[in-house]
Amino acid sequence: MSHPHPELGPPPKLPEGGLRVTPLGGLGEIGRNMTVFEYGGRLLIVDCGVLFPEEEQPGVDLILPDFTSIRDRLDDIEGIVLTHGHEDHIGGVPYLLREKPDIPLIGSRLTLALIEAKLQEHRIRPYTLEVIEGQHESVGPFDLEFVAVNHSIPDALAVAIRTPAGMVVHTGDFKMDQLPLDRRLTDLPAFARLGEEGIDLLLVDSTNAEVPGFVPPERDISNVLRQVFAGAQKRIIVASFASHVHRIQQILDAAHEYGRRVAFVGRSMVRNMGIARDLGYLQVPAGLVVDVKALDDLPDEEVVLVCTGSQGEPMAALSRMANRDHQIRIVQGDTVILASSLIPGNENAVYRVINGLTRWGANVVHKGNAKVHVSGHASAGELLYFYNICKPRNLMPVHGEWRHLRANAELGALTGVPKNHIVIAEDGVVVDLVDGSAKIVGKVQAGYVYVDGLSVGDVTESSLKDRRILGDEGIISVFVVVDSTTGKVVSGPQIQARGSGIDDSSFNAVVPKIEESIAKAAADGIAEPHQLQQLIRRAVGRWVSDQYRRRPMILPVVVEV
Repeated sequence: MSHPHPELGPPPKLPEGGLRVTPLGGLGEIGRNMTVFEYGGRLLIVDCGVLFPEEEQPGVDLILPDFTSIRDRLDDIEGIVLTHGHEDHIGGVPYLLREKPDIPLIGSRLTLALIEAKLQEHRIRPYTLEVIEGQHESVGPFDLEFVAVNHSIPDALAVAIRTPAGMVVHTGDFKMDQLPLDRRLTDLPAFARLGEEGIDLLLVDSTNAEVPGFVPPERDISNVLRQVFAGAQKRIIVASFASHVHRIQQILDAAHEYGRRVAFVGRSMVRNMGIARDLGYLQVPAGLVVDVKALDDLPDEEVVLVCTGSQGEPMAALSRMANRDHQIRIVQGDTVILASSLIPGNENAVYRVINGLTRWGANVVHKGNAKVHVSGHASAGELLYFYNICKPRNLMPVHGEWRHLRANAELGALTGVPKNHIVIAEDGVVVDLVDGSAKIVGKVQAGYVYVDGLSVGDVTESSLKDRRILGDEGIISVFVVVDSTTGKVVSGPQIQARGSGIDDSSFNAVVPKIEESIAKAAADGIAEPHQLQQLIRRAVGRWVSDQYRRRPMILPVVVEV
């Protein structure tokens, strides 16, 4: 099995008749999925998603794929294939279309409806091509065939990409639920047919490759939800992903059965469920869904709230309820259902929300104490089954952290894919399919691009380091006025601290050290403000480290008069 090396340089020119595959996100992480295919000088993109920040990325709203490697080739892009409507697959599209708004978007009906609603907020009217399973489309040199797959959102598609270099199949996110709520099965006969034709390179969802067996059916949750609804004495509040239509359908069915009314809370939840209902993917009995304001007129035992925030996002509705910062206040006897899994890295935030809700008297039902979630990704048993059907010549695990990618590669090897035909890559690693063989040939830039408010890409790792220091250690400011002629201190130093845990009066001890440093600098003929600032920073930093074993940010200001 091949794997990336730090010494990889820029890729060579693509050989005549070869197909190049460049993942710009989704490998080594859960999110930010984006893969670029190149043949004959033309590009095809599959998915363009976002990654959500972790605690060590304070202030960041979203993390995008790095478009640097394709920025000067936007005119070569034939289209963006969107496999399904989850944020980690479509969330980055508005930011790419800002750079070239007329790149065609190709996807299923629900997927395009979700991205069009998102693009409307960015004031972009996209070119779209709606496709269904079984459909063929020629896009430049790429012949595309779409295959139905089952996932935790309706209308998900895999895509087979045929070029003269061979056939590549990208599964997108998928599982093999044999009893799906919408009766739309993963099309195993289609994959078997593609396997018989000959899959030269298979890109496969790796998220659950470490999990043995098969994913339980989504409908198994219904009985658990009914038990929770039957035992709930007051309001029921359900937190779910705003795109999990099948999960929300089961909530609506249970609410209808137990005589409760449902209100959606949160902009994305209201928008997405409205789209799903209008397109017929969500079946809503008449009178069941009401505006959240109408709940004031209903008794608690007839109320269900469906909101966002199942991952502990600080600004989402559920987190604000837990913090008593929302119009809906949790009271003793409320039941809260977290109908989702934990995305890696979000565990602490989720448990913080669970503790907050429990503190106010809520009965919190979550994956840890009840079966209120099943995964949308194929487990090891399903993947083995899938490989035996597809019989790929080359395999490239995608969509997962390193442990997931490696586990998926091992599964492929067990089913007979030669180890030297299995490519374990990471973001930015370039893979060429030439003469039926897939090999790593180089690497392009594929770092994190941070979105912070209206700023895209302006936040750097250096500024994040500063934010972490400010959050962990605080800041000390030192203000000094010096004589521009003599270099002597005229006023100050005035020292203030915020968040450092050091009382302002304690800084009296460091004032002589600052004055001594400035006097020594003046004697040596050093009077330039920037140099004096560096001397002050070192003097204060050394003192704080010796006295308190801390390393706050030190901000010296020197003014000449």
